[in-house]
Amino acid sequence: MSNLSRSAMLALALPVLGGIGALWLMGAPSSFLLVNAGALALGLVIIAFLPQPDAIKIRRGAIVTLLILLALPLLTGPYVNGIARWLPLGPFSLHAGMLAIPLLAVLASHDRDYAAPVLLAGILAAAFQPDAASGLALTFAAMGLYNAKRDWKDGIVAGTGFFATLVMWVRGELPAQPFVERVLVDVAATQPLAALALLACLIASFLLILHALPAPLAQRHALAGTLFGFSLAAVLSNYPSALIGYGAAPILGFAFALSQTCRMQNPAVADGVEADVS
Repeated sequence: MSNLSRSAMLALALPVLGGIGALWLMGAPSSFLLVNAGALALGLVIIAFLPQPDAIKIRRGAIVTLLILLALPLLTGPYVNGIARWLPLGPFSLHAGMLAIPLLAVLASHDRDYAAPVLLAGILAAAFQPDAASGLALTFAAMGLYNAKRDWKDGIVAGTGFFATLVMWVRGELPAQPFVERVLVDVAATQPLAALALLACLIASFLLILHALPAPLAQRHALAGTLFGFSLAAVLSNYPSALIGYGAAPILGFAFALSQTCRMQNPAVADGVEADVS
């Protein structure tokens, strides 16, 4: 196994394992722990073995698919108080934003022509749901791209996303679900030391993505931005705690994203030059 895959696996495993420990301390049902552990095991397999397409047409097809996936809850439901953010999958409901946005940010950052429009389309889909956590994740992804590339279009998207997220926040808040949302805040209320350890795991994952992955700067910043946006929303309001709370969607979403960053070793791509293969 390469150092690249090990760094990506560590970035995923640290917060998920820390979250499983926190859920156990909080008295979460054993089924919650098993779901997260199973999602982590599958995520590690995805990072290790999922192939990475070189053809730009395939990547753009994946981007379109992810945007459709992000907007699909508006058609399928379920709706809660007029809000639709979840994909029904048998007994499970997967958060569409956390499943789609991490990989969407990575693939968009790999596309020098359409990165800004792709992220803007994602923000629009999040606004209709409405989902401030997804809006914030996409906003920070755009900010990460702007910081890496200094492209004015990414800055415009980040500014637009910020104001759109404020509107989503007013319209889209729901009651907090135990063990899913505000996990860090809930742990801190009863187990301060455990909360510090959990926060350290989350920060370590953020720093690993930002600095340890030998991937292009734009991709690392975009993916780290999505994690920061999701995590900030979970601290400030009633939104799912990515990677540390109960839920397979963020674990799988970040696994797919990490699988597409950790093997990008093409020197042309690493220097920010798109090497298109049709």
